[in-house]
Parts: sequence; structure tokens; C-alpha cells
Amino acid sequence: MLKGSCLCGGISFTVSGDVPGPSICHCGQCRKQSGHVWSSSYAPVEQIKIAGQGLKWFRASDTAKRGFCGTCGSFLFWKQDDEDTMSFAMGALDGDTGLRLSKHIYTRDKGDYYEIADDAPKAS
Repeated sequence: MLKGSCLCGGISFTVSGDVPGPSICHCGQCRKQSGHVWSSSYAPVEQIKIAGQGLKWFRASDTAKRGFCGTCGSFLFWKQDDEDTMSFAMGALDGDTGLRLSKHIYTRDKGDYYEIADDAPKAS
């Protein structure tokens, strides 16, 4: 089981079951919301239990929404409307995960101020 929370601790979550290795998203929306890149994994919605007060959802597109703490602003979740899974922020997890990076996505949108220097697969 994975456990995580926002920066202020007002929202916590657990993820049960197996989850795939995380990806790193380089799209403009993730970079703007996170301040750089956003690393996440995902699980079926029923495997993610959210507790606490103050979770807010922001609809950044017609097809998905982004969940964040209304108190401290931590970007915690991403949910595509037509999928039964939800992504969760790797940076919000407590302790070691045992997971390894699986891929980079939206690399064509990456900032010009950094390079992708690992060997994980890259999708434009």
C-alpha cells in the first residue's frame, strides 16, 4: 500500500494494489501547475482512498480535471473524464515506493532549460 499527503497534511490518500512505474509529464499544463514536471502513477479509482478536507478540482481542459489541496496548493491528482483510473503525484508519497520510472510523456512540450538524461522511453 502506498500512502501520501499534501504539504500541509490536510489531505491524505492511500493507494492499494499494484501500480505501474511512474511517468514524467513534460506538457505545458503539468509544468505550469507543478512548477517544473509532474511525475505520477495511476490506479483504478476504487483503489485510491482520499481523506481530509479541502480537495479542490480544476478543469484545465474539456477532458480532464486536476485535484489539489485548497489550503497549501499541492497538486495531487489528475483524472481523465472517460477513464476509470486516476493519476496520483509521486512527489506526494511518503517513504520509498519500490517503483521505477517507466517513461517520459509529452517530451515535445518540455522546457528548453533542461535535458532528459535518463534512458526511460520518451513519447512526444
